[in-house]
Amino acid sequence: MIPGDAHDVRDPELPGLLLRTERDALIPLLRARPEGDFARPTAGCPAWTVRELLAHCSAALMRVVESRFEPGVFSPEANDRDIAERGDWPTARVIDELERGMTEAGPAIARAGGVLDAVALGEWVHAGDVREAFGEAGAYGGAGLPHALTLLVRVSRERDHVPLHADLDDLDDPLRLGGVPGDRPPARYIGGAATLVRLCSGRPVAGATKYELVGAEEEELNLFG
Repeated sequence: MIPGDAHDVRDPELPGLLLRTERDALIPLLRARPEGDFARPTAGCPAWTVRELLAHCSAALMRVVESRFEPGVFSPEANDRDIAERGDWPTARVIDELERGMTEAGPAIARAGGVLDAVALGEWVHAGDVREAFGEAGAYGGAGLPHALTLLVRVSRERDHVPLHADLDDLDDPLRLGGVPGDRPPARYIGGAATLVRLCSGRPVAGATKYELVGAEEEELNLFG
């Protein structure tokens, strides 16, 4: 259960907890996969293979760890440069860097006062992209899901996103995402938490659990679009 009031107060340790929780699930999975699997395409980021996505994730986290925030640091051009810089690395080295970033980025995110919290959420979503590319069940779920939902609500409110009332099949209490309702009443979502994550991160929902969405279009829910 995630109490509604828990989303209104920032927990500076939560992003780091989410990253470490995901690290413990993802890194062993990566180390067990054959090299050919890292050339698979990813549905969440169709321009990137699994290996390229992991290189982006590890580079972004190390920028956080090392406080390297030059202008345009997370732009598409900067992301492409980060991936290219790791183009001749062995895959194991990329995974090592990712593990270090997921371990060490939490304190830096905590000190940033909230402006980097979405980085942890994005990294968790990308881990789901990798699991989906590998054909793993429950791609956008697992032990980190409750932490991710808490961050999802907070990030959606801070960005004054479309108001959404979400009744989740796998949570007792509803979630209230987005900004304060104005002339437009909150949209209504009924369905699973993992499918809500897909919608809010612009991921494909084909094959996901059935859901109902009233009062908003799917693309309006995308926080990262």
